[in-house]
Amino acid sequence: MRFPTIYAPRYWPTWIGVGLHAMLAWLPYGLQLRLGRRLGRLGLRLAKRRRRIAVANLARCFPELNPAQREALLRAHFESLGIGIIEMASCWWGSGSRLKKRVQVSGLTHLTRALESGRGAILLTAHFTTLELGGRLLGFFHPVQAVYRRHENPVLDRVMRSRRRARSAGIIERGDLRTLLRALRQGAAVWYAPDQAYLGPHGVEAPFFGVPAPTNTATARLAAAGNTPVLPFFVERLPGTAGYRLRIEPALKAFPGGDPKADATRVNQALEPGIRSIPAQYLWCHDRFKQFRRD
Repeated sequence: MRFPTIYAPRYWPTWIGVGLHAMLAWLPYGLQLRLGRRLGRLGLRLAKRRRRIAVANLARCFPELNPAQREALLRAHFESLGIGIIEMASCWWGSGSRLKKRVQVSGLTHLTRALESGRGAILLTAHFTTLELGGRLLGFFHPVQAVYRRHENPVLDRVMRSRRRARSAGIIERGDLRTLLRALRQGAAVWYAPDQAYLGPHGVEAPFFGVPAPTNTATARLAAAGNTPVLPFFVERLPGTAGYRLRIEPALKAFPGGDPKADATRVNQALEPGIRSIPAQYLWCHDRFKQFRRD
């Protein structure tokens, strides 16, 4: 009898790591945060390429900050990254009752009102370090489907897909626009984060923090296909052990407008205030301006 490839000996260390990660979900929340910060500080020292990318991104997007201020933001960002890794354990294996006690939500009526049209709703968000946990937290208040990207490690991909299916109303693979449109036409709320660098055929250059960035136009195309409302959505990790705040904003008015670059610019502009409100929690170590780098 042959076992599936994901159980081959070369993947045993990954399975052990998954098991240890799952155990973190049952630690006290304060201890999770402390471990996450230490993990982030370690990453700041060891992940040199990601550090260089984050330094370049912060210099581009926050020219008004002096070097010391940007260095402090860089340290806070990596600490937030470490916490986000620990939070995944709570998201995937943690107690729903424990998590729900830590979350508050504002603007839920905006989502309810948008869904009354029967055309679904696109919850427009960005890649924050709370990315994984945010979908589950919102699911306590309203069913939501999420767009995901396959992981190159088959064990992690298997775990991520199974946990996301268990903790959401459904998952949609990135690039599967047919399934995404079907979900919207059936009246679903879909979590969608189009903020990462996109160099594909439907990409345009649009300002992000005032800097030209390769931007996906899919948000406007999806909204136009079903006349679907688009609502900015943000998840904030609150100070100390206060938990999390979910914020759903009113649907964008007169969107899309028909001009791909103008619509992509508007998407970036809708995300920017949310990012500026919690800058350390945004994913600055992603190479958002990759095609424009000269260093």
